Formats: sequence, structure tokens, C-alpha cells
Amino acid sequence: MAGARAVGEYEGTLREIIHALKYAGRLSLAKPLAAQMRVRGNDVLRAVDCVVPVPLHWRREHQRGFNQAREIARHLGPPVVCALVRRRATRPQVELAADRRKANVAGAFAARRAWFRDDRIRGKNVLLIDDVSTTGATLNACARVLQERGASAVYALTAAKVISRRPARP
Repeated sequence: MAGARAVGEYEGTLREIIHALKYAGRLSLAKPLAAQMRVRGNDVLRAVDCVVPVPLHWRREHQRGFNQAREIARHLGPPVVCALVRRRATRPQVELAADRRKANVAGAFAARRAWFRDDRIRGKNVLLIDDVSTTGATLNACARVLQERGASAVYALTAAKVISRRPARP
């Protein structure tokens, strides 16, 4: 991945806003989060051709009713390209210790084949969008798929980054 950036640390008010969006379905919060992400990632947004939201597994998206990363991505400006699918359900990364997260998402993401046939990704600078980055394992797994399919450069922008963590639950 060419670089990653976040609006702020995953704590306090920012954490509460993300939780309200993600778990309470307050979709109206996607737009102000995206506004903050545009400010923090302005130079990267100018350098990319499209944004790709990190996908949820279809079951989780069905339960939640939306994908928070896609909701945020809609308000960033560049075209949104849903180029990835999560082909298998994974445990939520927050439940795992840092050393187990990479294995948890290994092979979990794949390319939507149609998006790569018409050059929406091949040769393009792509910006991955997600709500929270912990160890970066999910973003790196997604970036790997995009690079294997011909993206020129892959960057990541998140609303928050976990800086310090309490020990994960067993």
C-alpha cells in the first residue's frame, strides 16, 4: 500500500460518532465523517481516480442494513467503485489479538470481476475507504487484491485509527 491516513484516534467523540453510524444506523453521520476525511486526506483525494469501500460480508451487511464504508465513500467526491467482495465471513477484527488479524482476513477478499474487465481499476490510483483501522490487516488484504488486479497505487483513508489497545478478548 502506498500510504494510509486517518482523521484521528479511535477514542472519545470520534469513537462515539463511528459507533452511532455503524451500530445505531445513524446514516446521517456518514456525511460529516466524510467531510473530516476530505480535509485530512485532501492531497490523496486529489491524486486518486476512484474510491473503493472495504466490503462487508453479505450476511453482516444484510444484518446491519448498510455498509458504513460505502456510506462514507459516497460523500468523498471521487467515483465510488465497489470493486471488492468479502467472499467469506470473518470474525470482527476487534475481537482478535493483533497477531491473529492478518490470518483472519487472509483470502477473505476478492475482486468483482466485472470491475476489472472495463479498466475502472487497472492502471488507476485507488483510495480504500473504511471507518476504522486497527493493525491495517484488512486494508492491506484489500490493497493486495487491487494491486494484483492492476491498480497503479493503493492508498487508504479511514475515519479513525486505533493507536493504543486494551488486550483483545480470547
